[in-house]
Amino acid sequence: MKIQARLAVVASLVIAACGAAQAQDSAVRTEKNISLALANRIAAESVAACAANGYAVAATVVDRAGTVRAVQRADNAGPHTLAASERKAFTSASAKAPTKAMQENAQKNAGAAQLTDIPGFLLLGGGLPIKAGNEVIGAVGVGGAPGGHLDEQCAQSALDKVKADLG
Repeated sequence: MKIQARLAVVASLVIAACGAAQAQDSAVRTEKNISLALANRIAAESVAACAANGYAVAATVVDRAGTVRAVQRADNAGPHTLAASERKAFTSASAKAPTKAMQENAQKNAGAAQLTDIPGFLLLGGGLPIKAGNEVIGAVGVGGAPGGHLDEQCAQSALDKVKADLG
């Protein structure tokens, strides 16, 4: 009987320890994020896509928290394109939405128009979230083409080229 009682106590302790470990695990999140290598490829592909259409642009890729991971600026791209691409990428990562859609929403909805007051936000087309499955792992912003819709096309072209790497 003593051995069975001891085994029962040990089994209870093991079960309790496993439960405590599971409770601790749920307090810690595991998140996907963009790698430097992938960020560099997306920035380079964005600039190349615009260059193929005759546009000198800058492209910035940020991680899921909006921190810059990669930047490329084409020869002859204006100095303003760096800030524009970074702000578009930050805005898209923060809102987990394309900046063109946000711009259109802000134009139709007076309440959403206040989004322009958020520091770092830029509601112009050219910012797209980067997703691995359904999870946003970063964003790309492109600035410098003669229209936000053209910036967005370059960003989308880059994302299409790395689609297989996003899972």
